Amino acid sequence: MTAAVSPAEPAVDEVRTALFDQPPRRGTASALAASRTFAWRSLVRIKRVPDSVATAVMQPIIFTVLFTYLFGGAISGSTGEYLQFFMPGVLVLGIVITTMDAGIGLNMDFDRGTYDRIRSLPVWRPAAIAGRMAGDAVRYAFATVAPLLLGLALGFRPDGGFGGVLLALLYLQLLAFSVAWIWTLVGAIVRSHVAAQTMIVMLNTMVVFTSNVVAPSESMPGWLQAVISANPVTHATTMVRGLMHGTLTGEQATAGILACAVLIALFAPATVYFYYRRGRR
Repeated sequence: MTAAVSPAEPAVDEVRTALFDQPPRRGTASALAASRTFAWRSLVRIKRVPDSVATAVMQPIIFTVLFTYLFGGAISGSTGEYLQFFMPGVLVLGIVITTMDAGIGLNMDFDRGTYDRIRSLPVWRPAAIAGRMAGDAVRYAFATVAPLLLGLALGFRPDGGFGGVLLALLYLQLLAFSVAWIWTLVGAIVRSHVAAQTMIVMLNTMVVFTSNVVAPSESMPGWLQAVISANPVTHATTMVRGLMHGTLTGEQATAGILACAVLIALFAPATVYFYYRRGRR
């Protein structure tokens, strides 16, 4: 004889189903996943706004032609000799200029309310910065390869061979990641988009032209040589020249890597701090 089913049993089954058989709630996205998403956003931006790539390519090309044929003879005696000196420097110059967009773009995110939307999402908040930098690596590649091809067409011949050039291009990506933190810090601190852009351009000019990118520092006054030797861009340029021409010493390599490490250690934590602090205002 079949036992009667208690009316309470179906209710117990429903409670059990509600507690244990529902799909789990989505938690906060991991730092890697969030950074990958924002990196994809940066790549999509390149597709929709190709002017950013065109600018990154054209500026170092213009500087290559301008400085080589206007000042090359006066600085090195001939345009050919100056091109051998200046070509590695113009690659560093192109990287420093191109990375300015990291700070300007971050400041525009604040102005447009994008940061407020990011704060409302369950994501690792610094992913917006890290993802942008990772996605911008494509623009940095264009900013180095395009002027290098032009330099080769004009007569630039790196004595370090293909391996030296490849290592120099990889190091330039590290340099781009390091220098971009300077501009993102400015973008996180300055409230006005116009003021941020003006300050970033001014600082960029000071960083580039107080280095050995354009001219050797040996002929400059002693006080200026001291300023140039303290500039991380100087050590980065020396390393790129050494890699491309096969003359890199261990001391130069150490100084070049250390320059990038110092920039990251100084500016990355400060950028994240002000990025969070601005969100609490």
